[in-house]
Amino acid sequence: MKKETFKEVSTQDLKDRLDQMEKEYAQLKINHSISPIDNPAKITADRKNIARVKTELRQRELNNK
Repeated sequence: MKKETFKEVSTQDLKDRLDQMEKEYAQLKINHSISPIDNPAKITADRKNIARVKTELRQRELNNK
């Protein structure tokens, strides 16, 4: 997902999406350690998307102070 799409979403929805993304990422890491997945670049992409969401949430937190 692009950074612009995260700016349009509400804060609560971003938090919910972050929880879901972190669970999927953890499951993907476990599955990859057991047997290699077809596209290991997905691990990197998921980690970057999680960082984007966390960055947007932190920016909103700082702007509200």
